[in-house]
Amino acid sequence: MQRLAPWIALALLLAGPLVLTPYTYDLVVKIMVLAVFALSLELLVGMTGLVSLGHAAFFGLGAYTTVLLSPEYDPGNALLQLAAAVGAAALYALFVGALSLRTKGVYFIMVTLAFAQMAYFVFHDTKVGGGTDGIYLNVRPVAGPFDAGNKTHLYYGVAAALVFTYGLLALIRRSRFGHALAGIRVNEQRMRAAGFATYAYKLAAFVVAGALAGLAGFLLAVKDGFVNPELLSWHESGAVLLMIILGGIGHLRGAVIGAAAFVLLKELYATPAFVGSFLAEHWQLTLGFTIIAFVALLPKGLIGLPARLRGKP
Repeated sequence: MQRLAPWIALALLLAGPLVLTPYTYDLVVKIMVLAVFALSLELLVGMTGLVSLGHAAFFGLGAYTTVLLSPEYDPGNALLQLAAAVGAAALYALFVGALSLRTKGVYFIMVTLAFAQMAYFVFHDTKVGGGTDGIYLNVRPVAGPFDAGNKTHLYYGVAAALVFTYGLLALIRRSRFGHALAGIRVNEQRMRAAGFATYAYKLAAFVVAGALAGLAGFLLAVKDGFVNPELLSWHESGAVLLMIILGGIGHLRGAVIGAAAFVLLKELYATPAFVGSFLAEHWQLTLGFTIIAFVALLPKGLIGLPARLRGKP
């Protein structure tokens, strides 16, 4: 059954536009975009052991780059905007990683947070990206037969990005590079003693993770047609970290499951028809208690739920 699960998931993704309502379409596309974002952080946290609280900087930078490069009244080139979004995020990740990776532990967490806040205030306090109001993407980009303004095209484009990201990280995990990252996560000092340039490996992982976060930012900008500085805030970095914790750190499937669970729980608790008007107005509180309960009862995340149900620790 486990071997069939990826194929079943792929079949459901392909059938999506045929069965989804406008509401569920928007929800599924949002989940897929955030799953790409969560997978990018999984490369750092789950595969390399680098806990970052500034990952949203690359996400937001990719989104802003997409909109800033878009013509005001004509469709932009989707491939050019995608390459620019990924490239800008990767370059900033190279800069941030080159400096922050010289620190460890809580210092690394705080330095990544500081760089993310710097990027946040650039867009928040200046006119570069419209200030606090953000900016709109008036016309969705195109590339040959692909038109991001077409919902079916956009759906399959986002789904393809998710499959690509998942497949890329699966290949990295099985590669020599991935095994080196796993060794660094377990015991970096021993890896250095064995002759591995651990700083270079960590920097490469940091840049790849930033680039994939930029890809997610591109997808979100194209989907929503709007970006604002909150995309780079520490709240967004905390939210994506919660996604991989909720799903199960150390598993690619866990990142996808965690993104889906986070979005669905947020949607559920913000809907008065399900929880009542009072709880819907304070959905953050209810979501927080739910996540605490999940972490306490499922320390391995939702990915460990089947084993838990079978009575295994």
